[in-house]
Amino acid sequence: MELVAGCYEQVLFGVTVHPKSEACGDREQWTPVADFTHHAHTASLSAVAVNSRFVVTGSKDETIHIYDMKKKIEHGALVHHSGTITCLKFCGNRHLISGAEDGLICIWDAKKWECLKSIKAHKGHVTFLSIHPSGKLALSVGTDKTLRTRNLVEGRSAFIKNIKQNAHLVEWSPRGEQYVVIIQNKIDIYQLDTASISGTITNEKRISAVKFLSESVLAVAGDEEVIRFFDCDSLVCLCEFKAHENRHTYVDSMWYLESNKMVENVIFMAFNNAKVGWVGGS
Repeated sequence: MELVAGCYEQVLFGVTVHPKSEACGDREQWTPVADFTHHAHTASLSAVAVNSRFVVTGSKDETIHIYDMKKKIEHGALVHHSGTITCLKFCGNRHLISGAEDGLICIWDAKKWECLKSIKAHKGHVTFLSIHPSGKLALSVGTDKTLRTRNLVEGRSAFIKNIKQNAHLVEWSPRGEQYVVIIQNKIDIYQLDTASISGTITNEKRISAVKFLSESVLAVAGDEEVIRFFDCDSLVCLCEFKAHENRHTYVDSMWYLESNKMVENVIFMAFNNAKVGWVGGS
């Protein structure tokens, strides 16, 4: 398994994580081994996305760089935006979606690496975007205090909602039946069929990252040492644990295989002291 991360020092680095053959108690121990580093940008990295072969990085230098993980070489650069790249999302292995402070959302061909469409999505910065599991819809939030739904098949705006404040995160649930919009320490939960808020969760401090672990369970990390797990149906905090002494900047998760069976959901965390950690949970 490969972990990739970018940092303020303009560097992309990759770490391979190997399970140890011996177990510690009833849990397998994982060992990280440095795999590669790549210095492509002239300013700090601001976004990273990965598909089955490539890592793409966005930066405050207004460029997107492509790194081939198979060949361990730089594959090229994409130059179209005129502002900091704020978000990058792969839509399968065929397309890459980028957003930036110039208010544009660009759809790229991830084979030929050509810009297929450039959309003026927000009057201000594009702060964050999320792709529906079907690959047909994209949600974006920006500094114009709007939440926008875009039809990616037709390349047109499908819905615009004024949210009165600048949201900085948006995320679809795994089945795409609901999504969350984050404003500072507040999580608004929207239902797709009604496009209305079904509930609100308030975290203790500002939220910097969220990840759906299931259709209803949301992992929340932010400007504090703990990660919390909330139930989006009951709106209650299911549990929390102290992950680090520093604030979290990113959280993600994945299931891993053991004897060809998915046995555990592993949560990965990035901290503002240039460290990456993980923890397993069923």
